[in-house]
Amino acid sequence: MPPIISVKNLSKTYGSGFKALNNVDLDINRGEIFALLGPNGAGKTTLISIICGIANLSEGSVTVDGCDINKDYRAARSLIGLVPQELHTDAFESVWATVSFSRGLFGKPKNPAHIEKVLKDLSLWDKKDAKIVTLSGGMKRRVMIAKALSHEPQILFLDEPTAGVDVELRKGMWEVVRTLQSAGVTIILTTHYIEEAEEMADRVGVIAKGEIILVGDKAGLMQKLGKKRLTLHLQNRIDAIPTALAPYSLELSDDGRAVTYDYDTKGERTGITSLLNDLRNAGIRISDLDTSQSSLEDIFVSLVRAP
Repeated sequence: MPPIISVKNLSKTYGSGFKALNNVDLDINRGEIFALLGPNGAGKTTLISIICGIANLSEGSVTVDGCDINKDYRAARSLIGLVPQELHTDAFESVWATVSFSRGLFGKPKNPAHIEKVLKDLSLWDKKDAKIVTLSGGMKRRVMIAKALSHEPQILFLDEPTAGVDVELRKGMWEVVRTLQSAGVTIILTTHYIEEAEEMADRVGVIAKGEIILVGDKAGLMQKLGKKRLTLHLQNRIDAIPTALAPYSLELSDDGRAVTYDYDTKGERTGITSLLNDLRNAGIRISDLDTSQSSLEDIFVSLVRAP
């Protein structure tokens, strides 16, 4: 099945000469949740703006379900719903009115049944007559999603969907996104919350300095790039790691009662056996040990810090 979004050799250079995107290639699969991660200024918003037709590309091409965003702009844009990070909506309109108006902007005929379904799916039905100004931040965010879904798009872009939302509402938003995916909507989200990508995404893309560094399914990415950490709890406190153990790059805990050792599970040898022998030879005795897998956040930080 062809990708629902296909970005080929995409570059964006502003009038000042600043190159925000450089030869980006990216395919988004139909029906997936794709998380785009990157530090501030990496090019996330520029990339989304170009795909959604808000900004012009300098080089390359973008197709949305086969529609070229330049040659067939209206058809491509009608397939997309965009939820920006900023909450822009008429504060004194009712929820029903503002969502219905958004549908009309795309030239869609009135469809009260669809608006009702969207509001119910987003737990907004009991607020349909409430003015936007009276809603909480989390509810306003849901209204923005409802506006983006009003014209029945196949693709939904969520730019920092839970920014400024408390933990409880954030988890509620995750459930909303999963419900949309189960209904067949393809979802692309940008987020600074690494746990959001780890919790929700099928695939993850990392962008830095205008270039896609890596794209992969979440599980495969963590297996490929993830390292394991071995924590060795010591029988007796030590003040410093002996010089003889320097090759292992051990980290000593603040209380001097544990050391940690990072190792690559894909390597031919983990080095654990020799480490244990060398610890014993150094007179350091172990009371317990445990291992942990590096998180998506660890992987992300290591990628964007790479030279």
